[in-house]
Amino acid sequence: MKLFAKIMLAALLGAAASVSFSADAPAAKPAAAEAPPKAAKPDPAKGDTIFNATPANSQSCASCHNADGNSAIAANPKLAQQHPEYIYRQLQDFKSGKRKSAIMKPLASALSDEDMRNIAWFVASKKIKPGFSKEKDLVGLGERIFRGGVADRQIPACAGCHSPNGAGIPAQYPRLGGQHADYTAQQLNLFREGGRLNSPVMTGVAAKLSNKEITAVSDYIAGLR
Repeated sequence: MKLFAKIMLAALLGAAASVSFSADAPAAKPAAAEAPPKAAKPDPAKGDTIFNATPANSQSCASCHNADGNSAIAANPKLAQQHPEYIYRQLQDFKSGKRKSAIMKPLASALSDEDMRNIAWFVASKKIKPGFSKEKDLVGLGERIFRGGVADRQIPACAGCHSPNGAGIPAQYPRLGGQHADYTAQQLNLFREGGRLNSPVMTGVAAKLSNKEITAVSDYIAGLR
């Protein structure tokens, strides 16, 4: 019996030592979280292929915006030389529905994030063809609004965000200079009337502009270069 008791005591002491050792051991470190994959570097050549695919197909980008992004139709925007970050963001907004367009929604929805980047960097690499102001009686009013705003109605100068020559600020504010006057006026009206909601700043600005002022500033912008 004494021998049996000694064996049991030895076993218990060994188990206790094992537990003590385990308790003192440092806890295992959690596995490091994997870093999110970086976006692939934009490939303008691939963007060219997507943008100009099947020219005879009315669904190709080039069918509305021309092969080099210089739309010949006043209702369709010129995309050439636009800041790529802006184009990319607009395609995302069309896809998500944040910016409404029955035409652009299905087209953008078919594009992957990589496709959007490639298209944006492709058209940004093309030089915009200059436009011209046509409303001679309103060009002075348009210039005053663009360069100085309208102080008594707290309308800021367009040049403050889009630069005096309409070149904009990369990754922040779009290029406006040389854009079709019809398209610019259309967008200002959409901002003013609640048809375009993806820029609270522009919604606030456009809300204070009259029809005449929208026509004037849009025409002045068309002649900037």
